[in-house]
Amino acid sequence: MVNGLTPIVVGVGQVTEPPGENLACASSPIDLMVQATDKALLDAGASRELLSQLDQLAVVRSFREYTDNTALCLARRLNAEQSEQWMMPHGGNGPQYLVNRYFESIAKGDCKFVLLSGAEAMNTSRRIVKSGSKPDWSEPADQPGRYLVADREMSTDHEKANGAWLASSIYPLFENALRGAYGEGIEEHQQAMGELFARFSAVAAKTPTAWYPESLSGSDIATASLDNRYVGWPYTKRMNAMNQINQSASLLLCSVDFAKEAGISEDKWVYLHGCADVNERHNLSDRVNYYSSPAINLMAKETFAMANIAVDDIEFFDIYSCFPVAVQMARDELGIAKDDSRPLTITGGLPFHGGAGNNYVMNAIATMIEKLRAKPQAFGLVTANGGYLTKHAAGIYSTTPTCGNWERRDPASYQCLIDELHSPPLEMRPTGEAIIETYTVTFGRDNTPNGGIIVGRLGDGSDPMAPRFFSSPPADPELLLAMTKKDYLGAKGTVITGDTNIFTPIE
Repeated sequence: MVNGLTPIVVGVGQVTEPPGENLACASSPIDLMVQATDKALLDAGASRELLSQLDQLAVVRSFREYTDNTALCLARRLNAEQSEQWMMPHGGNGPQYLVNRYFESIAKGDCKFVLLSGAEAMNTSRRIVKSGSKPDWSEPADQPGRYLVADREMSTDHEKANGAWLASSIYPLFENALRGAYGEGIEEHQQAMGELFARFSAVAAKTPTAWYPESLSGSDIATASLDNRYVGWPYTKRMNAMNQINQSASLLLCSVDFAKEAGISEDKWVYLHGCADVNERHNLSDRVNYYSSPAINLMAKETFAMANIAVDDIEFFDIYSCFPVAVQMARDELGIAKDDSRPLTITGGLPFHGGAGNNYVMNAIATMIEKLRAKPQAFGLVTANGGYLTKHAAGIYSTTPTCGNWERRDPASYQCLIDELHSPPLEMRPTGEAIIETYTVTFGRDNTPNGGIIVGRLGDGSDPMAPRFFSSPPADPELLLAMTKKDYLGAKGTVITGDTNIFTPIE
């Protein structure tokens, strides 16, 4: 018999609102969350009345917040003000982190019924602004939102001064470093990224909630053009997460005892067999390297150990996919072969299903729940990533009941293994001989290069712990273009310090 305190997912709801002609009728993020929650209640075979017993409500914050306390406003809309309301800060890891955290709380008896929700309405917001107005989505809140965890700047002032502050230009640094580790040429790797995401787009084409349900070829994705320009090389626009979307998802979590008392059918119950939360060394400049992820590796080990299964036992995956490197690096650290035939997404991923911002993974979890209900006994893995491959979370789900008391290891007990890793020291005022550790070239809307970021190491490359520095290349259009045609990984040159450090390759 399953322990009555065992936590389960019992209801899921998703909303994708396509662009409409009448902007006055378009939904705000809170509107979308209400709609998704109603769908989750319907999915559980329940009504709004059940929310009178809700004791925890947590909202993944939108990319742009329009109220001082979205969680409270949502609770009011749902007549669930008796619940404790919480917010989750920026980070795509948020939805899975919340599931992990609240499953633990339910198992300990600290709560029994939880609503998780989140939404983005960036497409509608942009269209309203383009019409010459501003979104009027504010709702009164008599107290500011409370956050479960503290938010933290993702880039240091020094990193920002050297161009490293946008995800679209930071993830390419990891991508080029990974290409170097693979030993692949520029064209070879470009084609591989295109083929990888072509498989994602094929899944999106069959997914009802996808924002961009069209199957694209690898060439469609990998080849740069005015319609598919480079953003941060080597990424084309179609390799970037789709952020202009109107989407929401909600999850209902509870204990087995609560589900029984509420009359929620057992065929709706889905269990979490394994989970983990691990953060990489926070600062981009502090990473061990840019081609691997010790945090994802550790997260995978902890998650599979808790579930007592192996990666070969997973039938369904949804690997976080804001950019190709996020998928490739997770695939490598999880131990999935490049030629593994299992799809790495069940939705189409962030570029094609859509969901940039913070809440995509809640859509992934909702879709996973539906997949697993349709195939009892199968296992599904969802991974989540926040920041710049910084904050990671994972969950293994199944309709198969968990055994005994549900418990997980305290993440702090293994986070220390990452915190103790050594990385090259950062030199903020570098001068002299140096080599390129990784780099990217940024492009404007006309698909011409307009800048770049170079992460370098002082010296000739012989010292693996030589000081690291952040810099920009010279403002030379010919050089910038050349850096996208010829491989500059490991290239030698000189760096001079300034408000922005400048690295000049030796031709």
